[in-house]
Amino acid sequence: MKVPTALGARLTRIRRIRPGGSIGIIAPARSDRRTKNLTKRLKPGDIAIIDHVDLDRVSAEALVNCGVSAVLNVATSISGRYPNLGPQLLVEAGIPLLDDVDPEVFTRIHDGELVRLEGNTLYRGDEIVAKGSPQDTESVEAAMVEARAGLSVQLEAFAANTMEYLKRERDLLFDGVGVPDIATRIEGRHALIVVRGYHYREDIATLRSYIREYRPVKIGVDGGADALLEAGYRPDIIVGDFDSVSDQALTCGAELVVHAYRDGRAPGLKRVHDLGHDAVIFPATGTSEDVAMMLADDSGAVLIVAVGTHATLEEFLDKGRAGMASTFLTRLRVGGKLVDAKGVSRLYRSRISPWTLLALAAASLLTIMVAAYSSPAGQVYATFLAARWDAFLYWLTGLFT
Repeated sequence: MKVPTALGARLTRIRRIRPGGSIGIIAPARSDRRTKNLTKRLKPGDIAIIDHVDLDRVSAEALVNCGVSAVLNVATSISGRYPNLGPQLLVEAGIPLLDDVDPEVFTRIHDGELVRLEGNTLYRGDEIVAKGSPQDTESVEAAMVEARAGLSVQLEAFAANTMEYLKRERDLLFDGVGVPDIATRIEGRHALIVVRGYHYREDIATLRSYIREYRPVKIGVDGGADALLEAGYRPDIIVGDFDSVSDQALTCGAELVVHAYRDGRAPGLKRVHDLGHDAVIFPATGTSEDVAMMLADDSGAVLIVAVGTHATLEEFLDKGRAGMASTFLTRLRVGGKLVDAKGVSRLYRSRISPWTLLALAAASLLTIMVAAYSSPAGQVYATFLAARWDAFLYWLTGLFT
């Protein structure tokens, strides 16, 4: 897995050479037990302190994008349950990663406090605050090999979760029972569903000509709404529990669909009401990503283009939770309507290329010139232009004689 050069170039490190030639990283430390919340506060050069078992790829990409100088994980980044992709991404980006750090580091270090990381030890001044197990390319690869050896157990658990979800939600999956009515018209149109996941920035960039030509209904899933705003698009619908979307997105004028639990509880609804807006409630067991796909499908979308969603078995397992079984079944329900953004960018080309426009403009200009020269008025005008050209040449020649 190759790390994009742009990501590696954004890493900002503050280093100081210690006596004896060792190198320490001196930077502010910021901590949070939820990596998703921490990435909202991180600044380039910070040392991130997390508590994340089986660090997934999306979280690791967010840390790399923030430009952290090191990551200290209170938990084990690769537990061996399945081959998660996050640690490999961090070490390939050149970011020091320490596992099994003393959990008391959360109480010992204040947020934003300047600390020094040297080897496997974190210092406050000359005081040792915590120690951990450093991870490198070799240790991560060895852990990944062991994780892949036990992959069959995870596949069996994934299959069991899939069957359980099918029993609970078969009416929703097969007949669309429970899908709410929305005000935004989707029937007969394309739907673009954006999740702030795998390579979402690159995918949106490659779809610009597609979006301009087809004008699909833009659906942001939680933070995917902010991804659309960052790219210069206003979402038409925002779906999710609204725990990772900004107030700017929620108040941009999009229709809001709150993903609720099956028992009707909708934690995100209070936030919507506090902002002075109303929302449609969609009770479902699966993920918000699944809710968005079922909503678009049931509302009559002829094509659903997915950005940043999970597409491969490795990505399904990398999420590391039973709820991903619903995503697998949702894709079976949507069927041939669903296209990954990477496939669209490879298959789709604008119907009108720049060369075609240039040729059309040249042909139009030539047609106008021929028509003008063929008319009496055109011949008079051409004689006038020729006389003016001769006068210009005579004046120009006179400058050098």
